[in-house]
This record gives sequence, C-alpha cells and structure tokens, in this order.
Amino acid sequence: MALSVFKFGGASLRDAERIQNVASILEKHHDRSLIIVVSAMGKTTNALEEVVRAHQARDGRAMDLLEAIKLDHFRKISDLFGAEAGEAVAAEVNDLLVEVEWVLEDAADDSYDYTYDQIVSIGELVSSRIVAAYLNHRGMPTAWLDARSVILTDDTYREGQVQWTETTERARKYALPTLEQGQFVLTQGFIGSTNENNTTTLGREGSDYTAAIFSHCLDAESMTIWKDVPGVLTGDPRVFDNVTKLDELSYREAIEMTYYGAKVIHPKTIKPLQNKSIPLHVKSFLEPAGSGTYIADDASEHYPPLVAIEREQALINISTRDFSFVAEQHMKELFQHIADHRLQINLMRNTAISFIICVNNVDERIERFAAAIEDDFRVRWETGLELYTVRHAQPQILDTLREGRIVQLEERMGETVQLVVKPVSMMRFK
Repeated sequence: MALSVFKFGGASLRDAERIQNVASILEKHHDRSLIIVVSAMGKTTNALEEVVRAHQARDGRAMDLLEAIKLDHFRKISDLFGAEAGEAVAAEVNDLLVEVEWVLEDAADDSYDYTYDQIVSIGELVSSRIVAAYLNHRGMPTAWLDARSVILTDDTYREGQVQWTETTERARKYALPTLEQGQFVLTQGFIGSTNENNTTTLGREGSDYTAAIFSHCLDAESMTIWKDVPGVLTGDPRVFDNVTKLDELSYREAIEMTYYGAKVIHPKTIKPLQNKSIPLHVKSFLEPAGSGTYIADDASEHYPPLVAIEREQALINISTRDFSFVAEQHMKELFQHIADHRLQINLMRNTAISFIICVNNVDERIERFAAAIEDDFRVRWETGLELYTVRHAQPQILDTLREGRIVQLEERMGETVQLVVKPVSMMRFK
C-alpha cells in the first residue's frame, strides 16, 4: 500500500477560510492513503508560550490568557460548523483546555521545560480535533490519532529524542489498519511522549519533523509540506527583494540550508527521509497546482546564492581568569556545560585566550550557563544579534548584507560565509 504524508502548518489553519481551503486540497486526494500532520492554528503556540511564562511568573494572567485562546478556537468552530453542529467539537476542545487549567492550578514547577511541554502541546491537540471533525463533516472519512501514542521519546523536554524502534512499531500498529480501511489518518505535529506517558515536544516548529518520522516509519512514497510560499526560495521574501524559487534541491543542500537557519523546513526533517530515499515536496497551499520544490537524492546540485537568517542570536565571549590559553582541558569542560545547558552553537571561534560562540538566545539559558562557569572563566555576551549564512556566496550579496550593520564576527568556509551582525541603532552589551 503506497502512502503519502501531508503536513499543514499553522498559517494554513489560522482561520475558518484557511481550514476550508485545506479541506478542498485534501478532497483532490480522496483516493490516496494519507497521513495528515497538522500544527497548532495560527499563532496559538506563541499564545500558549505566553501562558507558560505567566504561570511561571505567577503574575495572575495565565487563566485570562488561556481563556482568550479558548474563545478564539470556539469562534473558529462556530465559523466552520455553525453554532449547533459545532457543539460536540467545542466540548472536546473545552475538555482538552481543562487539562491546561489543571496544570495552572498547581504551583509553578521548577522544571520550566517540563511545564512548557504539558501546556504548549495542547495547541496541536486542539487543532487536530477541529480539523479531523471538519474533514468528516465534509465527507472525507478521517480518523484522529494521538501522536503521543506513536512517537516515543526520552525525557528531554522541549527537544525530545525519538526512540526509533518503538516508534516504528507503534506507527505500523496504530496507523496502517486505519489506512487499510480507506480513511485518512490525521495526527499532531510537534509532540510525543515518554515511557511514563508524560508529553514531550520535538523542538520549536517541529511538525515537519513529525511528518518525516511518520514517513520514515511507514515507508512513505512521498512527503509534502504545504506552506504559504510557492516552494523553497533563495531567501526570505519578507526581507529580500527578487528572491526566486528553487525547482529542485538535493538532500545535502536542504540539510545545509536548514542547519543554517532556513525556516521553510525544520532542521531535523531531512535525515529520516534521506535514509529511506523518500522525496520531499514543498508546495503552496495558496496555489496547490503549482510545481513547488522537489527535494531528493537525484536533484540538481547547481544553485544561486542562498541566504538563511537566524534571529535572536547572542555572541558569548569566554576567557580564562588567569589569562592562560583556552586549551583542550578547558574546551572539554566548556562543551560539557554547553551540552548541560542546551545551548545551540551556530558559529564558534577559538583564539589564544578566548572562546567565542554564537548561540540561539533562548529563555535564560545563557545566564545559567555563565553562572555555572563563572568561577573559572570570565563571560561576556551581547544579545539582539542576527546570523546571516550565505551559501554559494557572491561579493555583491555580502556587501548588501553588511550595509548598515556592524559585523561582529565573520567566517568563511569555501563558498559558505557567515556574518554575525547587529544594526547600529540596536547595540546593547552585558
């Protein structure tokens, strides 16, 4: 049985009109065996993250923020089904959100990441319930599948590591029988669970990765990510003029681009597909008949300059307190602390007496890292930076990126150039 996996992100589900559009796309594939992976609707994940922050701060806003999320989803249900027809779906959504209320009624947990996963994961569960119900309402038999019953992870909250053998067994057990009955299977992106049935998440924007996990475990014929852009572009169209669509992309180039911060595909998506030679299509839900971008082993290896941007970066300068060289024993210690505090290094440089790293500025991880090493090292960091990575770089592209910015660090390896920059008006040091 040849099956395909479709993934629809938050932008494709942000309101009733967009959800209806998704249903219209799926109607054209009614005769296919489909796993459908959906994200939370619109900016729901951002809103739930604000609930988590309010809960941890105990500032009294958490319940009100959650209530606003609930009302927003109830409005979408009413728009899709009408008031009476949507009552059953609204009741299901309410029951899911009550689980968040229970979390909020408890004292704030010391483990921010654990609490984060228990609350933010609700976005995908709510979204998938609504979309599954609407597809059935439109006459497309669709079975709702809880991704947490399939994707087993370790207990690394917010970045759960997939246990592939068990996950493969579960995917085949829970998904294949339903597909054989001629139904769509609709599940959630981004979430999994531990052996103790605690909810985990797979990393921010991790729904692409979920689709790749199902594709890998079920030997899918292909996977398609539906975006609000026509395919993979040479740069972010919100930032750069005259970007062009790439008709083809190799797995290797896609991995490089996503590693360096291209947002069109989650960084972990490619490897599970490449391991089984499953082609990936990136297409537009706004223009579903468009050709999109084809990503596979046999794709072209000739490309124009490609620019990826990582925002919310920090540059950390670490030096020994006694002005000794940053030697091997220091590096071993530093990398252990980097791993313990889950700092994601995007660029690094070693000098005689300092070690400089560019990392994602997430929560208060840098502060905790600095406190952990302050007895042996001096630590300074600068925030509000951006990291530009240019693949297949050309001088005029680099000149454009440098213009009006202070370049804090620049590295070149072959045709790949990375610039850590900050606009002059935004300088701030710690």
